[in-house]
Amino acid sequence: MTANSMISILIPVYNEERNINPLYMKVKAEADKMGRPYEILFINDGSTDGTENELKRIQTADPVVKCIMFRRNFQKAAAYSAGIAYAQGEVIVTMDGDLQDDPSEMKKFLDKMDEGYDYVSGWKYRGKGNPYRAWPSKFFNLVVKRINQLPLHDFNCPFKAFKRNVIDPTEIYGELYRFLPVLAKRKGYRIGEVKIENLPRIHGKSKYGLERFLRGFFDLLTIFFLSKYYKRPLHFFGTIGLILLLLGSSSIFILYTLKFLFSIPIQNTPFLFGISLLSIVLGLQFFTTGLVSELMINLQRRSDDHYVIKEILGQQ
Repeated sequence: MTANSMISILIPVYNEERNINPLYMKVKAEADKMGRPYEILFINDGSTDGTENELKRIQTADPVVKCIMFRRNFQKAAAYSAGIAYAQGEVIVTMDGDLQDDPSEMKKFLDKMDEGYDYVSGWKYRGKGNPYRAWPSKFFNLVVKRINQLPLHDFNCPFKAFKRNVIDPTEIYGELYRFLPVLAKRKGYRIGEVKIENLPRIHGKSKYGLERFLRGFFDLLTIFFLSKYYKRPLHFFGTIGLILLLLGSSSIFILYTLKFLFSIPIQNTPFLFGISLLSIVLGLQFFTTGLVSELMINLQRRSDDHYVIKEILGQQ
């Protein structure tokens, strides 16, 4: 990253009317200190309060600000996807719009990238977060860290920086925005981490609940599959299919061996015979799924169908 690289500061917001202006002022003040060209890109994820009006007012007064307005709430992954797609900078910095990320720490990320890192993740190692969310978050981070063998402490941190070409916006859907470092690692990029503060929320309320962790669990399975078997799905489905076929075939072979060699009627074991046939059928189905998946891996996933933009302000 060169000293003149343009920075895109990407901020998804949803019902953050009271936080928008103070956040903008802090971000702009810190960005001006960096001495690099930059843009501030707000993605309004269908806010129902006065967030949109605040963004329009700010963008009218400052052309460095750009705003993407969604027609309704399409969730954070769509906001990230749209923001990355429309960002102009060579480096993208993301943070939340609730003032819990301190804009003065942006320099830490950029300095780390100047050391040769392609993706730098924040680690909220201390702060005033909700204690009821702390332990589930720690467990989640531990599981993701072990499964993906990625030495990061905080996969949930929204404060991060990465080179524009590291993340393809079409890869971000569901809760996968939380696994961006995993996607970056899969491509072979160098990943770093910096310690940051977690500031208390002053205005508004948290958008996170139990359903977020449930969605995250299923997307964790998705990212595990994508990381290990993205290019070879038949290896995954085929292995399961082979095991089921071997179990079912072996059971039936043993049953018929008992019938013909020891005259033991197999009708006395209908349950075992049925389970064996079911294993064979399921094994064939897994093989078929693997073959179909192999045929589909070259189809490009498109993101323009999971959000609808109403208006873009400041786009040149």
